[in-house]
Amino acid sequence: MPASVGLELALTRRRRQLRLLAPAALLLVVILLVALIVGAASGPGTSPPAGGGVAARQEGAARTTSGGHQASGASRTVAPRLRARRTGMLSAPIEDAATATFGQGRVVLLGGLDAEDTSTAAITELAADAQGTTATDTGARLPEAQHDAQAANLGGDVYVFGGGQVESYDHILRFDPASGRVSVVGHLPQPASDVAVAAIGPTAYIVGGYNGREALDTILAWRSGASPAVVGRLPRGLRYAAVAASSSQLIIAGGSTASGGASRAILRFEPSSGEVKEIGRLPTPLTHASAVYLDQRVFVIGGRGASPESQTAAIRSIDPADGHVQDAGALPLPLSDASVAAVGGQIVLAGGRSPVGTQVSIFELTPGP
Repeated sequence: MPASVGLELALTRRRRQLRLLAPAALLLVVILLVALIVGAASGPGTSPPAGGGVAARQEGAARTTSGGHQASGASRTVAPRLRARRTGMLSAPIEDAATATFGQGRVVLLGGLDAEDTSTAAITELAADAQGTTATDTGARLPEAQHDAQAANLGGDVYVFGGGQVESYDHILRFDPASGRVSVVGHLPQPASDVAVAAIGPTAYIVGGYNGREALDTILAWRSGASPAVVGRLPRGLRYAAVAASSSQLIIAGGSTASGGASRAILRFEPSSGEVKEIGRLPTPLTHASAVYLDQRVFVIGGRGASPESQTAAIRSIDPADGHVQDAGALPLPLSDASVAAVGGQIVLAGGRSPVGTQVSIFELTPGP
């Protein structure tokens, strides 16, 4: 074969190869361009390195609850806000009364401190209707004037645990709403005022308190006809904690510590196991607050810091599942030591103490959007 013919055949094969490679190269360029566009649209931090980085830390912070515990941000529901409306007036200012519901949506206040900071033995009934809330002195009296007790409804009767005046008491009192009769039905293991009380079924739980010498770290369980028994221990002694019960557990928020300060801790007590666990933190230290369980949440209402005149109007919602805290509204005025009870899907709040003194108003707090 002549050399010129061989050269021509080689060039022909080369041109064919180039024509075949060109579309493949073009396709590769298109693929690369598409990959670059998709990467830019997804933004930085879509797939952070294992060691984290700014984007990863920000995402982690967004999923951390106010109590410092991880939460499912995608499924978190916003707590309803409570709207306050004044519905009545007490016959006299009162704070630190033992409080319980009974009968058809009625609330009873037992004892407490009056406007002169003097203990009372009076028992007052609150009843709501379309016109408002009426406060009536039942005429019944506690065996002696007292305050800083708490109460629970067990089987239709109201039981008052501890309390004090000049000194702390160890009695358990039974108030029969039908007859107005008050009787001593038991005794705590030691005198205890400043207690918190909540009931689950037929059992009342008495949380913390003060025996005249020190703050108590005990959680007592009591049923009618039985003796109180220690069923749990708090991490430290607490007085004036805000406590509410769901169907199966207690949520314990804040309280006064042995040093006189206010706590931020949110504790959960499981009666089935006796375990007490910190599940969250309040935004600020809080004591002398009130708590109530409504619509699957615990609402912590008012309270104050370590200073006696540091009352707050804030209402906080706590998720019992993980201790997540949300803002749930505000009271018309700062209040501590108020009486609260859940009645018919609403919360009744009566009395309490503001920075200017003991109060007389009755409010209805209603969940809203």
